Amino acid sequence: MYAPERQQEILRLAQKQGRVDVPTLAEDFGVTQETIRRDLSALDRAGLLHRVHGGALPAGALHLEPGLAERDSTAATEKERIAKAALGLLPTEGSVILDAGTTVSRLAGLLPADCGLTVVTNALPVAARLADHPGLTLHLVGGRLRHRTQAAVDAWALRDLADVHADVAVIATNGFSPEGGLSTPDLAEAAVKRAMLTGARRVVLVADSSKYGARHFARFGSLDQVDVLVTDTGLTDEQAAGIENHGPEVIRA
Repeated sequence: MYAPERQQEILRLAQKQGRVDVPTLAEDFGVTQETIRRDLSALDRAGLLHRVHGGALPAGALHLEPGLAERDSTAATEKERIAKAALGLLPTEGSVILDAGTTVSRLAGLLPADCGLTVVTNALPVAARLADHPGLTLHLVGGRLRHRTQAAVDAWALRDLADVHADVAVIATNGFSPEGGLSTPDLAEAAVKRAMLTGARRVVLVADSSKYGARHFARFGSLDQVDVLVTDTGLTDEQAAGIENHGPEVIRA
């Protein structure tokens, strides 16, 4: 099947089902997930589909934000590899901001119990993983809790982060690209992420490759604010080179 034929069928399935996902399409069409991502990106650029985390929605469909359970089960193997690679970028001592996100939560779970870091987070799942680490100093950012992401947001969170100057911030995103920057569905969460970007000397972005090219409602930053992107091998050489042209080092785990 030629690419235009496959893309036409993908469009038909999206309109019929209300959503399509990358792994299922790759299996159904007998092609790689990267091929499907390129198809979805082409349809997104044409205005026929909206890229979302792990798949796509028909144009005009409500841009729904998946919950924690759905996000955690998507690209789980890739997220484990990304978390392990990002662990090596953390200092042995000093201060770290950990954003809300399933990949960041996996990273938190990898920190040893005797870790001596000072950690600041707005994410309940991250805090829960670190609460019993006796050597670690944990600061939990306050604010309104977004139940969908279990992250603290709004004015209290922003006030807390305004006083933080960390060595490293580990940031998650729902979408990233040279053109679209960094984006997430919620404006309040975007504001917190923006404060985290400016509250650290070094920024590590953790994002699996299915998020490449996705654009969400609230833009919170650009790639030139990122020092290192840790992603998976689904990101192509061409895409990695385009990102590195904007500043960040790219690590594909």
